[in-house]
Amino acid sequence: MVGQIGNLTRRRFSVGMAATLFTTTSASQAFAANYLSGTSDIRRISMFSGRTGESIDAIYWIDGHYVEEVLGEINFFMRDWRTDEQLPIDVRVIDILAATRILLDTTEPYSLLSGYRSAKTNALLRSRSAGSVARNSLHVQGRAADVRLRTRSLGQTARAALKCSGGGVGRYSRSNFVHLDCGPVRTWGS
Repeated sequence: MVGQIGNLTRRRFSVGMAATLFTTTSASQAFAANYLSGTSDIRRISMFSGRTGESIDAIYWIDGHYVEEVLGEINFFMRDWRTDEQLPIDVRVIDILAATRILLDTTEPYSLLSGYRSAKTNALLRSRSAGSVARNSLHVQGRAADVRLRTRSLGQTARAALKCSGGGVGRYSRSNFVHLDCGPVRTWGS
């Protein structure tokens, strides 16, 4: 699945992002806050799923508006792959993912391990884990994602996500992924 608008190139996207970056005093922190508050012209998300073999590279926000058709594609992509159920993913999670990737200065797509989880899947994972799956997980509400980037460490990814101040950031070193959510700002893991 690919969502693109016209002949938008990575170069035009990068130039626009750089212009926004230089208008702030504390570049990376202010940029993340500005990005999440809607001052950018476009927002893009790029992910692949090893579980389903699917990928998405889409512009989901243009000139102050979310692109509903693309949000639908993201909801489908981030569905519970075990049950094939989907729920609308909170756009704040998508924004945090996009801002984190920009702060990491990478065009590499995320590897998505978990987006939305049905209550049934969450209960299954909870029964198999030693307390690392929350009973009231934000995944069940479509408000969380577990991701990794091959070219960035867990520490780098977690620090960039924290700069967004958009929600919780958990580091899962043993499983090699970072949890991002749009709940209260908090951190955990090592």
